[in-house]
Order: sequence, then structure tokens, then C-alpha cells
Amino acid sequence: MVLSRFWLVIFISSIVFVIFSLFSGNSYTIDHVLNGKKDDPILISEKYIDQIPVFIKDSINKSEDKTFIINRDTLNADTTYVYKNKVVKIFSGVQKSDGLLPTCKSTLLDLILPLMAYLAFFCGLMELLIISGVSEKLAKVLSPVFVKVFPSIPKNHPSISYMTLNFAANFLGLDSAATPFGLKAMESLQEINPEKDKASDAQIMFMCLHASGLTLIATSIIGYRAAAGASNPADVMLPCIITSFIGTIAAFLIVGIKQKINFKSASLVIGLMVIIAAIIGLLMYVNHLDLIGKNYFTSNLSALILVGIIVFTLIFSFIKEKKFTQANTTVYESFVAGANNGVKTGVTIFPYVLGMLVAISLFRNSGLFEIISNWVAFAFSNMGVSKEITDALPVALLRPFSSAGSRGFLIDSMNTFGADSMTGRLSSIFQCSAESTFYVIAVYFGSVNIKNTRYALGTMLLVDVICVITAIFVASWFF
Repeated sequence: MVLSRFWLVIFISSIVFVIFSLFSGNSYTIDHVLNGKKDDPILISEKYIDQIPVFIKDSINKSEDKTFIINRDTLNADTTYVYKNKVVKIFSGVQKSDGLLPTCKSTLLDLILPLMAYLAFFCGLMELLIISGVSEKLAKVLSPVFVKVFPSIPKNHPSISYMTLNFAANFLGLDSAATPFGLKAMESLQEINPEKDKASDAQIMFMCLHASGLTLIATSIIGYRAAAGASNPADVMLPCIITSFIGTIAAFLIVGIKQKINFKSASLVIGLMVIIAAIIGLLMYVNHLDLIGKNYFTSNLSALILVGIIVFTLIFSFIKEKKFTQANTTVYESFVAGANNGVKTGVTIFPYVLGMLVAISLFRNSGLFEIISNWVAFAFSNMGVSKEITDALPVALLRPFSSAGSRGFLIDSMNTFGADSMTGRLSSIFQCSAESTFYVIAVYFGSVNIKNTRYALGTMLLVDVICVITAIFVASWFF
């Protein structure tokens, strides 16, 4: 219910603002909101050739392509005059994201179809893990800890192994593998959910832990920083880990208190200590490496582990081939059956993702997001927060809505202020330390047709705020 109302508010307020901007004269056209593409120039006016300044008219006439570019608008550099069909079209600024119709197209072609391919492959592997008995063994090993965190899950339940694989993939930055594992976990949890259209306690806990974004190897962030010319692209790794770890702990405590989990359980404390020890150990190892060593380690560890999971699954399935025979199938047929289920899951979540991304597209292109972002930055600056921090806030504000949008702000901030500036580094930490909350909600709950997410959205947004505050303190401490 909360998600539905929030979606309606974004959609309706953006449309109202677009219409108001058009009739108040703040916008010349709203065509870009519907049909424009990201980074396209925005049409701000049309004039006859005799209505423009003489020097611009002369420059257009001398130009072969009847185009003249001038830097007169301080807010939107490179105002462009294009003479065509007796009319001079004036463009200034660029579109922040795809319009409504291109978003519909790109959601299917650039997001859902690749996601369906990932789902097909990894769901095929998971089917092999199930029939070969690996998932059952993994669930038995981890049950003592998981039953404390997820009291409503029966001991040795298959969802435990799926959640473990999801957490591990997120931890190692394997996004393409994390999503299929996570969706499989949600399906498994839905089987034991007594109210099918309402999120269970276990599903809420899983979603909040997943969305907190605990990541050890931020490969993509390191790549963006390297491309932007950072002197040490991996210098934000430790701040990213600390921020996302605090976010994960916060999510666990907030949901745990709500669900009355026993935090004094010995197995729970031991499990937490093992995780902390593993993180510290890996950090100590990575910190003693030089720049080339860090880049080599971070780029290869995740890939090697993913390849290892695939090879292990196939070899173990071959060894346990008798189990497949007993199930009246073969290893290959089981993989195909699992892949088919993955494709069906992709089809199921498509409308949920489409609805959310279209609303976000309208929100950004309407100009409403920029106004809210400027208000927040103004409020922070009046509280004495430095400009280096407020310049990075657009990344934090957009991150819960759109990973691609916040990534655009991240790259822009590094290009504008420098990859080694406080703004560039803080933007990197913001991008790394959280998930795209609304996308995650739409995908995961949509995959099992849950309509009432209860307190999941509020908790996830609260964790996002905690991550933002933590990132600011950690970045100020390190840099």
C-alpha cells in the first residue's frame, strides 16, 4: 500500500508539475518528457531568423549546416541555434534521462531481456544445486545462524542456501548473479508465507539486508574512478565497506527490534563475529597491496569465485548424477527446466519494473527532482555543511530511485570537481553503499506478486538515510 501511494504521488506530482511549467512559460515544450532521450539537447524556444541578434544570424548564414553554438547561458552552457524550415530552433541544456516512451523501450531491451538471460542461466544452475543436494547441505550448515535471524523459517529450509548465495554475490560485487539468487530466495520464502499477498517477516528481513548493499569489492566504482583519472582509484574501498557494513547492521537492528529477534543468541553473535573477522582479514590483505596489486586483486577475485561456483555446480552434479536419474531427468534437462523458470520470472517482474522506471523518468525530466535536490542542498548549506558535501548530495538523493541516474551524477561530479576531490570521493561512496531501493522493491516483491510490503519500504529508506549520514562522516574522516 505504501509503495503504491508513493508511486502515485511521484507520477501525479510530476505530470502536474510538467503541465504547470508549460502553461507558466517555464518550459517551451513537453515533447522531451515523452519522446526525448538522455543527453539530447532541450528545445527552449523557436524564433524567426529576423528575431535573433544580428551576429548570430550572420554566423548561421555563414555556417554550412546552418548551426551556431554559443556559450551565453551560464546555467546550461552551449546554447545551440539551428536554422531549418525558416525557423531558428534554440536548444539549451541536455535531458537528464530518457523520456517516457524511450524508457518503456529501454526497460525491455536494455534491462529486462539481459536480466532474463542472467535469470535463465543462474536459475538453471540453481536447479542443479537443488537436485544434486548441494542446497540442502548448505542449508543444514547455516541453519543455526539463519534460524536466529529468520525465526519463521523452518530449519534446513532451501531458502537459506539461496539467501546465502545472494549475500555472497552482493558481497563480491557479482550483481548479475545476486539478482537470480535473490529472486529464487523470495520464491522459496513465498512458499512458506501464510499470507501470499502480504510480505512475511522473513521476506522483509531478507530484503532490508539485501538492499543495505554490503559490498567488499566495488569493481564498478573503481573502474569509474580510474576512467576519471583518480590517482588511486581504489582509495574509496575501505570507506565504502565501512559505510555499507554500518548500513547492514542498522537494517538488521531496525528490523530485528521490530520482529523481536533475540540478539543475545550465541550462534548469532558467532556468525556476526565471523563476518567481521573475514572483512577485517580481507581489508588487511588488500591494504598491503600496491595500486596495481589492488586493481589485479579486485578485478579477478569476483570473477574467479563466480567461475568456481559454476565449475563446482557442474562437477558435483556429474558426481551425483544418480540423483538426477532418480528424479527421472538428466543434468542438462534439469538445467533447461531451471532456465525456463528463470525466463518466466523475468516476464513476471517486467510490469513492476516498467511502472517504477517510467515514474522515475517523469520525476527526473519534469524538473521536480532538481528543485527538491536544490532545496535539500540549500538546507544543508544553511546548517553549515560544506559545499564539497552538498555538491555530492544529488548522487545520494537519486540513488534510491535509479542506479543509472545516480551513476550519471557520480561521473559528472568527478569530471566537474575531480576524482580526487572530496566531492568526487563522497559521490563514489554514496553510489557504492546502497541499493536502488525502489527498483529492488519492484523486482523482488513483484516477482512473487506481493502487494502489501508492510514496513519494508520505510525501513529501507531509513537505512538509505543512515548510509548517507555515515558516508559523510567516514569520508570526512578519511579524506
